[in-house]
Amino acid sequence: MKIKNPILRGFHPDPSIVRVGDTYYIASSTFEWWPGVRIHESKDLKNWRLASCPLQEKRLLDMTGNLDSGGIWAPDLSYYDGQFYLVYTDVKVTDGSFKDCINYLITAEDVRGPWSDPVVLNTAGFDASLFHDDDGRKYLVNQYWDPRPYHHPFYGIMCTEYSAEEQRLVGEPWVIYKGTSDRFTEGPHIYKVNGYYYLFVAQGGTVYAHQERAARAKSLHDTFETQPGGPFLTTLDAPYHPIQKAGHGSLVQTPEGEWYFTHLMGRPLHRDNESSIDPRGWCPLGRETGIQKLYWDEEGWPQIEGGHWGQEVIDGPKGIAEYPWEESCPEVDDFDEPELNPQFQSLRTPLDETMMSLKDRPGHLRLYGHFSLASTFCQAHVARRWQSFEFDAETRVDYRPRTFQQFAGLTCYYNTQNWSCIQVTWHEEYGRVIDVVYTDLGKTFSVYEEQPVPVPEEAEYVWLKVEVRGIRYQYFYSFDGKEWMAVPHVFDSTKLSDEYIKAVYDAAFTGAFVGMMSVDGLGTRLPADFDYFRYKELDRE
Repeated sequence: MKIKNPILRGFHPDPSIVRVGDTYYIASSTFEWWPGVRIHESKDLKNWRLASCPLQEKRLLDMTGNLDSGGIWAPDLSYYDGQFYLVYTDVKVTDGSFKDCINYLITAEDVRGPWSDPVVLNTAGFDASLFHDDDGRKYLVNQYWDPRPYHHPFYGIMCTEYSAEEQRLVGEPWVIYKGTSDRFTEGPHIYKVNGYYYLFVAQGGTVYAHQERAARAKSLHDTFETQPGGPFLTTLDAPYHPIQKAGHGSLVQTPEGEWYFTHLMGRPLHRDNESSIDPRGWCPLGRETGIQKLYWDEEGWPQIEGGHWGQEVIDGPKGIAEYPWEESCPEVDDFDEPELNPQFQSLRTPLDETMMSLKDRPGHLRLYGHFSLASTFCQAHVARRWQSFEFDAETRVDYRPRTFQQFAGLTCYYNTQNWSCIQVTWHEEYGRVIDVVYTDLGKTFSVYEEQPVPVPEEAEYVWLKVEVRGIRYQYFYSFDGKEWMAVPHVFDSTKLSDEYIKAVYDAAFTGAFVGMMSVDGLGTRLPADFDYFRYKELDRE
């Protein structure tokens, strides 16, 4: 069996993997997207399905007002003595000298829940994970943030003992590792192998200099020795490799004794006339999850099979037959189910009955208008990840605005400062119209300006579509679902990428989404009724 990377396509960074019996689980970051944390499961390390979105109650997570790329950073999933442990960080401040964040712990006997009430661990830094030692004692390790302007903010890796009986950290924390000159030491995970405590950390930042290093010691209180020879996983020195940004990952062993390392990665697209400046390109699909086969060399250090770049295609585990799952998300969702498909997410908060309904108009997703796409509070916005470089997304909406402050439609979205949408709205001269609006690094523009497209009075529905083709995407509209008209503007897909946003903002860690939204600036919650949503990939192997 061969496994092709990535194994989790689209925005699924910071994978934390664990095996329980014959099943593997990966928890990944969701940042400001609700519900928090996505846990996928697999029987063969190749085929994965979404098993759980554990943080779907406000008692577990409240991201109201969280900044772009705040929220859930690098969850850690572990299993010990019949119980799952999930550690997660909610980051409130993203840019600048400070990282106000809270590390929580919840537990469950089943990965699908129910989950316990959260235990507050500390606020010292992000990327926290829990290590269960052989004797049952537990230790929390996390990135240790330094806000002093004359210091590098990534101070090192902090370790603190955790008491499961008292449900709190106990004793004084200590720094177990300061990292190397590549800095940005984060994403710690501890494993005990052959008598050593191995600390795996990411370094170099989450862009193209990303990497994964290992250090080891005989005791958690000893000095950790860095693996010689540089990072064991990185593509920093391979600008044309199909896998980029390799780093920040976690380790798992199969029942047959083989070792695998899951890691975040990116797949770049090249922008026109810029490949000579940066041959790596830009990644609108965000940071994805890849996997590599790992072995231990004669000196007891971890090495990636095939070299430290990793491979696009690897050998699967021995003695395990391929185990495909049924498709969990249909190509066309007619919104006939009582609950929204879990591939859809919202921003920061759950969409309660004041914002969304699947029963108020049966067979439709009804979104009651709320704040704009620039809001960090209540957006009536439902979207799913871009998971392919070429796809079509389509919907049709019944919407009756009465003012230009009301609009609803189809979106392509990165964050509050970078998005586009084709929408039905109202115009003083033309009445109900179609407009295309986009925000580029915080500045908002209209494609049609003062001459939007009038909607025929007899039209009950308006069909809206986006065609994504590599570095470009374009919107279309129809009044009968058969004859489509192209919007006279072609958008740049790479502007919905971390790389583009990082030109202005430090915190840019997500990926592009496509979905449906409804905005009502009057505060009357005017509903928009979406009859279906179609997402069809064109380049899936």
